[in-house]
Amino acid sequence: MAGKKILIIVMDGLGDRAVKELGYKTPLQAAKKPNLDWFAQNGSTGAMDVIGPGVRPGSDTSHLAILGYDPYEVYTGRGPFEAAGVGLIGKKGDVAFRCNFATVDDDFNVLDRRAGRIKEPDTSELVKALEGLEINGIRAIVKDATEHRAVLLLRGDGLDAHVTDADPHEVARVHVSRPLVPEAKRTADAVNEFVKRSYELLKDHPVNVRRKKEGKPPANILLPRGAGPFPDIVPFEERWGLTASCVAGVSLIKGICKMCGLEVVEPSGGTGGLDTNMEAKARVALRELEKKDFVLMNVKATDVASHDGDARTKVEVIERLDKMAKVIREGIPPGTVVVLTADHCTPVERGDHSGDPVPLCIYSDSTVKDGSKGYDEAACYVGGLGRIRGKDLMPILIDKTDRSEKFGA
Repeated sequence: MAGKKILIIVMDGLGDRAVKELGYKTPLQAAKKPNLDWFAQNGSTGAMDVIGPGVRPGSDTSHLAILGYDPYEVYTGRGPFEAAGVGLIGKKGDVAFRCNFATVDDDFNVLDRRAGRIKEPDTSELVKALEGLEINGIRAIVKDATEHRAVLLLRGDGLDAHVTDADPHEVARVHVSRPLVPEAKRTADAVNEFVKRSYELLKDHPVNVRRKKEGKPPANILLPRGAGPFPDIVPFEERWGLTASCVAGVSLIKGICKMCGLEVVEPSGGTGGLDTNMEAKARVALRELEKKDFVLMNVKATDVASHDGDARTKVEVIERLDKMAKVIREGIPPGTVVVLTADHCTPVERGDHSGDPVPLCIYSDSTVKDGSKGYDEAACYVGGLGRIRGKDLMPILIDKTDRSEKFGA
């Protein structure tokens, strides 16, 4: 049966808590957003525990859930998805990691986990210095990703992904990667040697010499985390019967969608940072809807402002999101089911993900309006959709697009 189309807009890290600086409002409540509010006022709203109540989602596990996969069944670690997002598709036996370019001192104390948010072309030049690196018969393949991020793929015999992170995830001493099972000792040893070699090769690199002269922190080390083998995932079209595209600028999101079988489209100016062109993303998503049954669009900027602990910038980003929502509102094909949501909350006063539910709105021209007053946490949480989990979203959308099969007579 032919059905209506679906557009899911994931505003990364959008949800928040009451912020003292904003008069104990959330950034969503403080922002002027008539178009986002219009979708809520003309749709159904609710709250979504993307993984489960109180569970702090990663961007990877949350997007898997939003796409209708149970992350507890298919998630093998962030590294493989990040690698796939930059076109580094591994094979059986490979172990992939996501990495940060970081700044450390001579004693391997982390001074800046993001090296001043270094980005291309500097990261591309630094990666070249690591080409052809081999560690005890293990090939280390490195590729730069979005902004300060990179990926590492280890290829060789006897590798096992059950190792701890070298990245301390805070301003602290670089961790020694340790095997979680005896079979992973070879992998942990390779990670530790890679970290050491990356520092030796990058500390005096011309890019870092220049950055220090400019008063910028040098990107003098790569810190791996999120080890995982490449998972076996049922393709999205096979699972849901929908042709699908993804519009995103962040390599992790692109990788998740590639591994789920979505066609990844990269709009011009869709950087995955604060400077991303949101309206261009919206126009590309609308064009993809002309060809596909399903489009997922991710906008990362709200999460960037949240991790920086910058409430005012997050409000400004939300007001830019509202202009993007206007493009969607004015161009959406009749009958399309539009979802406005987030992959997780990132409270600005915490500077990291939380287990709070995210605001959810489902709109179509046949939606029963539930009387929601606008699109923010408080308004959505009392809406007619109630409180659902992320993996419940796709079955709801399949039914709202008249594609569900009857259970029973």
